[in-house]
Amino acid sequence: MMASDILVSEVGPRDGLQSIKTVMPTEAKKAWIAAEAAAGVREIEVGSFVPAKLLPQLADTAEIVAFARGIAGLTVAVLVPNLRGAQAAISAKAHKLTLPLSVSESHSMANLRRTHAQVIEEARGIAAAIAELPEEDRPHFEGSLSTVFGCTIEGAIPQGQILRLAEQLMEAGCDEVGLSDTTGYADPASVKAMIRAVRGAVGDDAVTGIHLHNTRGLGLANVLAALDAGLETVDSSLGGIGGCPFAPGASGNIVTEDLVFMLQAMGLKTGIDLPRLLEVRGIVADALPGEPLYGFTPDAGLPLGFIPEKTNARLEAAE
Repeated sequence: MMASDILVSEVGPRDGLQSIKTVMPTEAKKAWIAAEAAAGVREIEVGSFVPAKLLPQLADTAEIVAFARGIAGLTVAVLVPNLRGAQAAISAKAHKLTLPLSVSESHSMANLRRTHAQVIEEARGIAAAIAELPEEDRPHFEGSLSTVFGCTIEGAIPQGQILRLAEQLMEAGCDEVGLSDTTGYADPASVKAMIRAVRGAVGDDAVTGIHLHNTRGLGLANVLAALDAGLETVDSSLGGIGGCPFAPGASGNIVTEDLVFMLQAMGLKTGIDLPRLLEVRGIVADALPGEPLYGFTPDAGLPLGFIPEKTNARLEAAE
């Protein structure tokens, strides 16, 4: 694999916090986001525009978006479950909107209470709302294919159904489709095969990112498979917090600290200051007392002589 610029998209403030009972104080969220951005993280999913009664952990998303937009160079991303949520995100001036479409209709009903046809209709409405904005104010619009590697309710989803939904999202006006291993069912072979299949249906430029879980310990192996298949954006969560509250057993986001260490150890460029990123963990730990944080790199520390983003750093240092 040749060195390339990999975008690590932090999803902890949304996907991580929505999956735990503790409500992180707004000021702590701001401190977390500001510290990660200062460490070089260029994209952060800061929240979700869902009813506060459903996810009180994310009730302050509009305020968080307004704060994050003031950070130079940061792409402020949010999840939106429907047109109403997208309108709120547009009003808040988020840079990127992600609409989840579970390829498992059972999961879609549990997660969004909408059928496939209804979600596609929501996508059309969101795309139309974005098109009404001046071009320079239009947020990037991603349709995320959730449970794409399998569902805890339905099991494996027919590939034809997945490709049809990907095509429908693009036809509805999405700028791209993302792939999400919501349930942690993916393995490296299936990751490569899925990327190849979906890109074959909607084009390479329409599939650039992936959201993977570490439920069965294959998270980083699946990242390598995704990079080998040509993807350049990988979601992860600081401390590995989060999962999906509507998919039983689907715990364990990829740990941002471990992901960045692996990428940099391989000589791949992330633009992230890894020692500074490791320091951010303290902010999250202090704001979430009693909540477990995961990751091998934070516990073990960086290897002696480690030079971030330099291929074979330790070997070269030893010569």
